[in-house]
Amino acid sequence: MDKIASLCKRRGIIFPGSDIYGGLANTWDYGPLGAELKRNVKNLWWTTFVHRRRDVVGLEASILMHPRVWEASGHVQNFNDPLVDCKTCKARFRADHLIEERLGLAVEGKTPAQMSEIIVEAKLKCPNCGNATLTEARQFNMMFSTTIGPVSETGTQVYLRPETAQAMFVQYKNVVATGRVKVPFGIAQIGKAFRNEITPGNFIFRQLEFEQMEIEYFVKPDEAAGAFEEWLSAMRGWLRTIGVRDDHIRVREHEQEELSHYSSRTVDFEYQFPGSMGWKELYGLANRTDFDLSRHQEVSGEDLQYFDQAENRKYIPYVIEPTFGVDRTCLVLLIDAYDEEETIDVNGKPDTRVVLRLHPRIAPYKAAVLPLMKKPELAEPARRLFDELVSATGALIEYDETGNIGKRYRRQDEIGTPFCFTFDFDSLDDHAVTVRHRDDMSQERLPIAEVPAWLSERIR
Repeated sequence: MDKIASLCKRRGIIFPGSDIYGGLANTWDYGPLGAELKRNVKNLWWTTFVHRRRDVVGLEASILMHPRVWEASGHVQNFNDPLVDCKTCKARFRADHLIEERLGLAVEGKTPAQMSEIIVEAKLKCPNCGNATLTEARQFNMMFSTTIGPVSETGTQVYLRPETAQAMFVQYKNVVATGRVKVPFGIAQIGKAFRNEITPGNFIFRQLEFEQMEIEYFVKPDEAAGAFEEWLSAMRGWLRTIGVRDDHIRVREHEQEELSHYSSRTVDFEYQFPGSMGWKELYGLANRTDFDLSRHQEVSGEDLQYFDQAENRKYIPYVIEPTFGVDRTCLVLLIDAYDEEETIDVNGKPDTRVVLRLHPRIAPYKAAVLPLMKKPELAEPARRLFDELVSATGALIEYDETGNIGKRYRRQDEIGTPFCFTFDFDSLDDHAVTVRHRDDMSQERLPIAEVPAWLSERIR
């Protein structure tokens, strides 16, 4: 993970937040290349699950919502983490994480009292100072709150949303009325969420501010089980689409005691992260039943039943919820793609090549155009090829004419560019360029006139 973080900062993929001020714990900024990677992930997801499906429509909702939304959803009462403090050094920790990391026990669904008992029996010590002076576990609500109004004392307390889902439930009635949709149908959204995590970390794996790609899929209650299996398959297909290796993914079914208050069935797609992290949640799929719509109907007083014309009856739909984390997707792609190869440099000495084997669909740069040397007779036609590729593919293409060609190749390897087109002196006569493939460094000669179509085929 340290190598990934170092590469990301060195190559402008991800920077520590507020870096010149020493950073702010667990905040990260996506640099020029990271912004492109993230945008590619989100655009491909939207194309896959909204544009290419006739049963899903999009939504973009406000981050701030009426505070009663979170009362109805159960977040005010139930969105809590179990915390312990060290009486000696005053450090604070997630009790469940502490038990899982130190003892290897899964404690999801256990009460704070049960976790406290485990900590006492195992004589767990503070990870910070090493003293066995941890307090009993207690619940801590993870929602960030703020105030609407010029004076905090008289203003209205609101929350930064901890998830994007509730907006889709709240706007469900409007979508049905205006969107010409019929059950089964889905509402999709990509947006920011905020959680006051006490023990964040592992680079961008767990953040205070993160982005979700989420779908709420409304179905007949008796068809929920079948829809669940269909979305399970669709999520597997998505992971293959973005190039994540199958052997790094597993699906874990939640035990009954682990289920959230709204769920009748939940599975996690887990990824095998490097080092001590091991298997951790990447995506989630839940059957939320009719909990959310029923609660919002009860609290708001609005009728949220769906009238099924074909069956001439009203009912509250069940909801199947596939949730994809944008930041965790980016992290997994970087980890999965990162590779080091022992090679020989131009001087015949052992060297290490760092390469990001990103799938062309999501790589920041799809290709690079490189004149062999910085000479006008090479640079001018190379620039024309660059302009033609940008126009023909609509993709982000790199142009680089500075420095040794070998070093320029290595830079493209490190940022995940799949193809390099080198314009050399032979190109002036044979009207062809050398195509260098990132993954195996193989090279082939390709007529310049064929390059736009050749590249378009491989990135689409």
